[in-house]
Amino acid sequence: MKKVLVITCFLLGGLGLANAQQTSPVWPGCEGSEDVKKCFNQKLSKHVQENYEYPKNDAGEYVRGKVTISFQIDENGEVAINSIEGPEPKVNQAAREMIKKIPDMKPGTLNGEPDARNFTVPFNF
Repeated sequence: MKKVLVITCFLLGGLGLANAQQTSPVWPGCEGSEDVKKCFNQKLSKHVQENYEYPKNDAGEYVRGKVTISFQIDENGEVAINSIEGPEPKVNQAAREMIKKIPDMKPGTLNGEPDARNFTVPFNF
């Protein structure tokens, strides 16, 4: 009997989550887009191209590397960096500076209320 009750609770809880209305954050300029997620990804890609500045080592050579950036777009549409992980400290710092330049945007929503969203993105610089 307890198993049936537990399974019923999971099913009803899952149905409640399935009915949740969720929207993605909206990057400035994507407000009228048919596919907000696609527009977001395009704007992020363009932002990286325009704002990432390759660091140089002591010999004046560009430093390259792979980083994984985890950031959040909070309930106010502001970007907060959760973590930047990569083996090259200069690349990590350059990535941090680039992410800080992401513009504020319209936050995502959950059931009509502003909701924070986390993103984790790998980059090869």
